[in-house]
This record gives sequence, structure tokens and C-alpha cells, in this order.
Amino acid sequence: MFINSTGFYVPETSIPNSYFTELNGLSDDWIYQRTGIRSRVRASEKETLNYMCQQAVEMAAQKLPYGITTVDLIIFASYTPSDTVGTTGHCIQREFNIENAKVFYISSACSSGMNAIEAVSAYFAAGLASRALLICADRNSSFSDDNDSISGHLWGDGAVAYFLSNERYDDSETEILDITTQGLAHIGLGPEAVKLSLPHGGIQMPFGKDVFTYACTYIAQNTQKIVEDNGYKVEDLSYFIGHQANMRILKNVAHRLGLPEKKSLSNIERMGNTGSASALLVYAMNDNRFESNDLVCMSVFGGGYSAGACLMVIGDRSTPEK
Repeated sequence: MFINSTGFYVPETSIPNSYFTELNGLSDDWIYQRTGIRSRVRASEKETLNYMCQQAVEMAAQKLPYGITTVDLIIFASYTPSDTVGTTGHCIQREFNIENAKVFYISSACSSGMNAIEAVSAYFAAGLASRALLICADRNSSFSDDNDSISGHLWGDGAVAYFLSNERYDDSETEILDITTQGLAHIGLGPEAVKLSLPHGGIQMPFGKDVFTYACTYIAQNTQKIVEDNGYKVEDLSYFIGHQANMRILKNVAHRLGLPEKKSLSNIERMGNTGSASALLVYAMNDNRFESNDLVCMSVFGGGYSAGACLMVIGDRSTPEK
């Protein structure tokens, strides 16, 4: 399976930590030391979930080696959908006139994007699709409460789009070597640790310590396993991309894996926790950094609990793209 192109959308508005100092007394240093966040991006009224996703798809479509209307599978991944019937996936299908695509919505907290990649892989393996569009986005600000001093300061918004195929169209395309996900509701506090109770409750993380403990464990464990299962060693990784929930988690995982800080890519300091889109966003936003044969691993952990990891190798970027 290959990544043909990626695109992303980041809201224009940035909310600094000082906003929360004025709101509930949390200082910039207090927030930064505990989360690694200096600011977070927040969507405006205009920047709806559908709008952000459309912008991400348009960006990715500019680099697409085939016509967008030939896509035969669309998956929308999110835990903050604006509509669960007329989903963002269906709106994208209509907007871009992708008539012959299967379309569905998938959600597994912050591992939703990983679950979607795995679903695409399964559809390809079964011969049910050959070209897919994965849209992953969360508009946390639709549900977060800034007055919540426990987790209100964590959340950011953003969208990312990946075009995937079962065959390579350009030597520079990234190959997904392996993808794995797991449900972990049986560990720790599971479904109680992070909640978004609809229609009246907002997104909450009442048991952050439990989340931190298991996130560190499973992100590191799954990274090591997927790397070794594919015949590599952790030190062979060119870059590691973890779920952007907390910089302390990312540093803890890097320490467990023995990875130098320069190999761990992140955007949490200026974007906050962008949910299920976060790791996929980091990859898309760093695409120009990657070089031929770089080995890259994304590993995430989400509420519920859930987890997943994806191992990729960058294609030949020594020659101009076709």
C-alpha cells in the first residue's frame, strides 16, 4: 500500500497559554511543563469540520497522480463529527464528484486514523478497492470547555487527507510496510478515562494519570513490535511520530526506545492536541523533510482505550517527481 499524496489544514487562530491564565489562573509555565504546549490552533465559525477537510483534500489533490474521481473508497475518521448521518465523508464525495466510491465513517478515539489506514489495507487486500481517500480530522473546540482546568487547555483543531493506493504510481511515494491496531478497553480505567458524552456533555479527561501511564507503555511497545516484526531494529528508525497528546509522553516513549530527541517529530507545542489527526498531521507537515529510504513509524494511543502503529519507508526522492 502506498501514500500517493497528502494534504492538511491548520486553523488560522492560535490561542496562547496566557488565555488560560486570564480564564482560570493556569500559568504559561504550568501548562508548558506538564504538557509541552505553548499554544493551540482553534477553528473559527467559518472553519467547520467539513471546511477544514475540504481544504486538506484540495491540497492533497494537487499532487495526485490520477484523477480524484477514480477513487473508489472514502473513509472519514474522527471522534468529533459534525454529523453522524450526512457525514463529512459523504460531503467530500459530493463536493469532488467521486461517484463510484464506497463511503463510511470510523471512530476509535485518537487512534481513528490508524484504524482507517488498516481498513483501507483490508479493502485493498480483499480486492474491494484500489484507490482510497482517507480524511482524518477533529474539531475539539466544538466540544471542549476552556474552563475545565484539568484538560480544557489541551485541545486543538485540524484536518489531514491521505490518498492511498494498492500500487505505486511514482518512485517517490511512501510505502506502508505494516499497520496494526488494537482495542484496549480492558486495561486501566478504559472508557472512563476520556469521555465525550453527547448531546449535553463535552470532552473530558478526568483520569489523565491513567492515560499517561498506558499511553507511554503501549506507544513504545507497539513501536518496538512493529519495527522488529518487519525485520528492523528501533535504532534503524529515521523518524518516530507519536500521538500528540502530551510532550512528556513523547519524551518518555523516546527514552524507553532509546531514540534521540532529533528523531521524534512533533507539532504539539504550537498546535495542541489535535486528536486523531495529530500523528497523521505531523507526517504530512514534515513530508518535505523526508529523504529516500527513511524509515518512519507512527504510533498512537487513544481514549477508550485504543492504540495503533504504522511503519513506512520513504520512496526514492533523489529524482524529480513525475
